[in-house]
Amino acid sequence: MQDMKKGFPGRWLAALHRWCFVALVAVMAMVPAWAGLPLEQWKTANGAKVMFVGASAIPMVDISVEFDAGSRLDPAGKSGLAALTNTMLDKGIMAVKGKKGMEEPQIMDAFADAGAIQSGKVGMDRSGYRLRVLSGQESSDGAVQLMIRFLAHPAFPADVLKREKAIMTASIKEELTRPQNIGSRAFKRMVYGNHPYGQSPTEASVASISRQDLLDFHRTYYVADRAVIGIVGDLSRKQAEAMAEDISAQLPVSTRPMPVMPEEPAQTGGRQMLPHPASQAHVFKGMAAVKRGDPDFFAMTVGNYIFGGGGFSSRLMNEVREKRGLTYGVSSSFQTMVQPGPYIIGLSTEKSQVNDALAVVDQTLKDFLDKGPTAAEMEAAKSHLTSSFVMNMEGNRKILELITMVGTYNLPMDYLDTWTDKVQAVTADDVRAAFGRKLSVEKMATVIVGN
Repeated sequence: MQDMKKGFPGRWLAALHRWCFVALVAVMAMVPAWAGLPLEQWKTANGAKVMFVGASAIPMVDISVEFDAGSRLDPAGKSGLAALTNTMLDKGIMAVKGKKGMEEPQIMDAFADAGAIQSGKVGMDRSGYRLRVLSGQESSDGAVQLMIRFLAHPAFPADVLKREKAIMTASIKEELTRPQNIGSRAFKRMVYGNHPYGQSPTEASVASISRQDLLDFHRTYYVADRAVIGIVGDLSRKQAEAMAEDISAQLPVSTRPMPVMPEEPAQTGGRQMLPHPASQAHVFKGMAAVKRGDPDFFAMTVGNYIFGGGGFSSRLMNEVREKRGLTYGVSSSFQTMVQPGPYIIGLSTEKSQVNDALAVVDQTLKDFLDKGPTAAEMEAAKSHLTSSFVMNMEGNRKILELITMVGTYNLPMDYLDTWTDKVQAVTADDVRAAFGRKLSVEKMATVIVGN
């Protein structure tokens, strides 16, 4: 604290006051009804896709820059590289074209001066960075320029990389003490095997990652023509175009093709039992099922809400908990990715009741596959899903996430506008057919932690 730059507390308080004001305005400006999204799309001069929604109700701008640079691209034996690359983006900037380099404290101070909120993001398919700033402020323009610099020219300082690797290693060690994390890792391996979706960082893989690995990964995948720039907020189309050009202009263009994803392994079922001293057993059951843009997506969405995604109204909860008292909670969910993501049924139960609980889960799924949902279940599911859709569009950040997803996976421009109509169009026969195409009790992998 002794070497804190003079004047920092004053700037911090000023930023706090600004953001308190913004938060108050945001609450007051919430729109209770869905009126369609004025989504616009174009490409920058060097090929970055831009997704823009103008929203002048509150004086802020949310920006996202995402790349086809997810953890599925981690090289063999170096799981964690995509995550470390993303984490290290704002930890230092190289000196380029007459501009001095910057270190982590300077970068964080500059964001604080602007009252900016920023974060990195990494997933299986994509990685990127998000920034929220007040609109019409000179300091906000400076924060955007700062993000542009480290997206294009991160320094990846060796001493900070050593620190971040230690943090990641400590996190892995902690994860491996928790039954939920142990089960999740084992489930991925069991379903996907050596496929990139089946890999998780280990102490050894993190230890093997060098600064040169980060430089190579960044140079290969953080490129303009594979970027999606999302902008939501208080600025005009012309201003958004200028901002997107600024962001993409400093990014390189790809010089090599994307690696070809291997075919996903065939689903073969099986059961894996892992010891753990926890008082209850944690169960993971499922298989690879639905990819992004799959024609069965909407039928699976409605069907999953009925089967296991609808909380206390779901069949799984009714059969496993309410009727038989075998668990406090059971649910199902599915994740869509470039290739089919996992459909997962999860529950915890007394160790002596694992087989009974799984037998009920299996029979409930078989009945659903055989007979499908009832008319009452369909009506309730569609009513909930369509009414909650507006909540998923509330606020710039949620809109930013959704439009970036549309851009990343090349979904139709009217995807969000027609979402509720497509949900309403799903029939019980659609659900039964989609579940039959995507799921099989016999092919599902089962992981039990704590038995």
